[in-house]
Amino acid sequence: MVSTQAPRPLVPLAPILSAASFRRAAPVRLPSLLDAGPARLVTSGRIAIALALREMGVGPGHEVLVPAWHSPSMLPPVLWRGAVPVFYRLRADATIDLEDLAARIGPATRAVMLTHYFGFMQPVEQVRALCDAHGLQLLEDCAHAFIGRYRGRPVGAVGDYAIGSSMKFFPIHEGGALVSGRHALDRVKLHGAGAGFEAKSALDALEKGFAYGRLPAARAALWLPLRLKGALWKLVKRRGAAPALAPSSSDSSFDFDPAWLDKRSSLFSRAMLRLMSPSRIAALRRANYLRLDAALRGLPGIRPLFPALPDGVCPWVYPLLADDPERLFARIDAAGVPVTRFGLPLPGSAADGACANSAWLARHVLSFPCHQELREAELDWIVGQIAKALQA
Repeated sequence: MVSTQAPRPLVPLAPILSAASFRRAAPVRLPSLLDAGPARLVTSGRIAIALALREMGVGPGHEVLVPAWHSPSMLPPVLWRGAVPVFYRLRADATIDLEDLAARIGPATRAVMLTHYFGFMQPVEQVRALCDAHGLQLLEDCAHAFIGRYRGRPVGAVGDYAIGSSMKFFPIHEGGALVSGRHALDRVKLHGAGAGFEAKSALDALEKGFAYGRLPAARAALWLPLRLKGALWKLVKRRGAAPALAPSSSDSSFDFDPAWLDKRSSLFSRAMLRLMSPSRIAALRRANYLRLDAALRGLPGIRPLFPALPDGVCPWVYPLLADDPERLFARIDAAGVPVTRFGLPLPGSAADGACANSAWLARHVLSFPCHQELREAELDWIVGQIAKALQA
């Protein structure tokens, strides 16, 4: 018997390259992190964190205040500097518990790291005032907020330093940024990582676009070179350990390799940041976020993490709170729906009761793509699968 069931679509979790990526029309211009001050374009956000901590003078014996709900990739740069991460609490809505943050400042505290979850801004000016009162430096973690505006200023403009993860917002294989509107970055010297890295960064971005049915003409034109590249890479692997042509962060690893500290982002990734419009990216992400919100809000067993989408916010993903997250995740994962569970499991001592709200958020928040390269049919399919998974 021949099945009449429609094939399951392959929906990209992160933005992938397409011809539409280069369109520039957008109704409202939004700035990006790169408008907040001088920047150094590196290969990942965690590399940018390490460089920021080094610029701050963080070293052995110092403490760095870190939100209890965080990516595991935030901790290795702190440990690399010989410092100790001290976790502060969040409220149930993922905003900073300012009283707890203030209570954890001690004589060894050197810096505060603040995360703008999913692109939604924290009360950064209040944290800035607290840091100024105690002589601390502020590092804004804009890994979820590469594009956007807060109270008339670009994201990342309030901290001493800010870091971003451009590969969460642009269709590139690697990319991060260190920015500062308060301090010169003259001591941050970067150089290229070699021809292999440059080629891999470009080809992997192209191949990912091809895998999801984008750029058919380019795929046909590059069929033979890509086939030869694949054969050559297999041969290299058979002969022994293959060289690390790109940082492990490009492959969803949380590892930290100091060897990439002085490497600049690839020419391909830097070119994409110049050629693609942040305003277009923000407009489409906001529209997709609102489309998901309108379709999913009110369904039993789930609710949006944020009650509204403020002006100036360019969301990374669409985060939902699930009453029964394990059951819902198992069902949608089995259906092939792309989903992110940020900060789960809670790494380090954050899992040992440092913040009950952080542990609860890590377990109950399921996030779905709303990036600019999603098609309407793909969004409709995501909504349909979530609704189906919620049925008893």
